[in-house]
Amino acid sequence: MRKTTLVGLAVVLGAAAMAAYSEDSGRIDKLDGALDALVETQAKVERVATGFKWTEGPVWIQAGYLLFADIPSNSIRKWTPGDRVSIWLQPSGYEGSKPYGGPEPGSNGMTLDRRGRLTVAGHARRYVYRLETMDPHGEVTVLAETYREKRLNSPNDLVYKSDGALYFTDPPYGFRTQSDSDPEKQLTVNGVYRIPHAVEHKAGAGPDDAHLELLVSDLPRPNGIAFSPDEQYLYVDNSEPKKIWMKYPVKADGTLGSGTLFFDATSDPAPGAPDGMKVDRSGNVYSAGPGGVLIFSPEGKHLGTIRLPEKAANVAWGDGDGKTLYITASSSVYRVRTKVGGVKP
Repeated sequence: MRKTTLVGLAVVLGAAAMAAYSEDSGRIDKLDGALDALVETQAKVERVATGFKWTEGPVWIQAGYLLFADIPSNSIRKWTPGDRVSIWLQPSGYEGSKPYGGPEPGSNGMTLDRRGRLTVAGHARRYVYRLETMDPHGEVTVLAETYREKRLNSPNDLVYKSDGALYFTDPPYGFRTQSDSDPEKQLTVNGVYRIPHAVEHKAGAGPDDAHLELLVSDLPRPNGIAFSPDEQYLYVDNSEPKKIWMKYPVKADGTLGSGTLFFDATSDPAPGAPDGMKVDRSGNVYSAGPGGVLIFSPEGKHLGTIRLPEKAANVAWGDGDGKTLYITASSSVYRVRTKVGGVKP
């Protein structure tokens, strides 16, 4: 299959060879005139890397490169514009000596704290961890591993609040069976959690699980997570069985009020489901979903979709001006230029 034969190409070939795969690989469907202020409908959807199995968790590093997870290969990859893709960290998730035996042994979502430290949803590693430097073989600090003495499921995606608290989702997709009946599952919920003062957590210290807070417990498959620019709201989407996005008011103490439905795509038959998401500086939401990347107004109006030839998984703002949206989608990484810059970690 093409994705198998391109694995070596994506990792080994340099800029000249990879240029052959930097092609127009999608389109932008406009559903509302308001989209014109955000992205050109004729903007090029460019594939910049390919040859993987399931890409996730993109994050732009200010030094000028993109990190993203290839979950089935249990690795975090590095892509620098004009250069090749390389393995940055492996293993990134499961660390056992025996074969994992499940489809997703690697890490998942990634973000940066206000000190520039990479924070990772460990997925099959079953904890949230932070790298104290950008040395992939440097010191690792575990921020959360258990809730009420029961191991987390498989942390999926995460976002920091400006006060240093970390919020993350914890569905069962990192388990070998990816189900609620998995023999490794200890918790009865698939929750959304908060780690207060995560930024202040001492380097090398054990997880402070006694202070881990469960904020949302009624979503069967919580997945992507993002704050509005003013941090008055937290968006959390749910992948299945309902394909929905929820909007939660954020209280002064960092906990959440009752959620309201932001958007429902359950009836959309296009491939894909609600997954990773980010917001732009005007509060518009860009989220992986059915058919590609859906773009919503702050009020939850579907303005348009960046259509892709494969299932989208996550997005991140990148480049120096923060106006390039990078998209991880199945075997590839795409990018598209936008008019409004994004809120970067």
